[in-house]
Amino acid sequence: MPNESQTIRTAPALALEIKGLEKVYGRAGSPRRKHALKGIDLEVPRGSIFALLGPNGAGKSTLINILAGMVNKSGGTAKVWGIDIDEDPRQARAAIGIVPQELNIDAFFSPRELLDLQAGLYGVPKSERRTDEILELVELADKADAYTRSLSGGMRRRLLVAKAMVHNPPILVLDEPTAGVDIELRRKLWDNVRELNRRGVTILLTTHYLEEAEELCDRIAIINHGEVIACDTKENLMRRLDAKTVTVTVAEDLPEVPEKLPHALSSFSVQISGPNRLTFEFRKSDGPIARILGALASAGFHIQDISTEESDLEDIFLELTSAKQGAGRIHAA
Repeated sequence: MPNESQTIRTAPALALEIKGLEKVYGRAGSPRRKHALKGIDLEVPRGSIFALLGPNGAGKSTLINILAGMVNKSGGTAKVWGIDIDEDPRQARAAIGIVPQELNIDAFFSPRELLDLQAGLYGVPKSERRTDEILELVELADKADAYTRSLSGGMRRRLLVAKAMVHNPPILVLDEPTAGVDIELRRKLWDNVRELNRRGVTILLTTHYLEEAEELCDRIAIINHGEVIACDTKENLMRRLDAKTVTVTVAEDLPEVPEKLPHALSSFSVQISGPNRLTFEFRKSDGPIARILGALASAGFHIQDISTEESDLEDIFLELTSAKQGAGRIHAA
């Protein structure tokens, strides 16, 4: 892993700095011409776990492939660890490790052999290779000399992470790292990601599991149709939708919405959702749940049960990527 004192002293404030990045596929005038990226602006702070979310075809993979040097951009600039990908492409590629979606692992090599081979491709001298350390980090030390064809799917995912780390990159890009992985193995991978981040590695994560981004990441960008439509801290994005639903079960029968509800609840949307249940929909900023409970108690209702539901990252994602939202964007102040 990067030497912590050196990293802090010499590293840039931004691990990734992207300005006006564009990618157009196809010739001008061709009916198949596609504008995959439309002036992407993105900044990933050093040391963060940063999520890049978006539906299929939004442009996430194109962006990653440009950073990795596998796709040529059509316009704009991109810096990886402060290195312009055009001015010094080799150093820029050396500063980033890519963990792809596909399990592209040679079945006839052991994990130890694969990591040594990968290190050789990056020109890492044998004396500087950290094969055993990396295998220990991703909890594959006991499988170091087994054929990779004998590894489970989750182990192969972790081996891909290990391969991406052999040249000691300060940035690690995880492209859908838990696709097809069960819940237990997914959490194991999450633990690996957190440990890498604690050791100073900046993580860029693309995922379709929104709870994964909500669990791991401190900053989130949402891309749709080749444009960044939101980029902010997780906390600020979560405040974007502060809708809350509270369902209260009372002892009394409720044939209709009772007229004796106090005026204090006039700003709340209320409906009967069962024989003894009232459901209130409101914004958390309108006031605490205690306001509802107090008003019901003062109106003579006897509360038996209460349940709550509030918006999460999935709600925000769906709101921002739906066609009804048009070109609206949210960015950090």
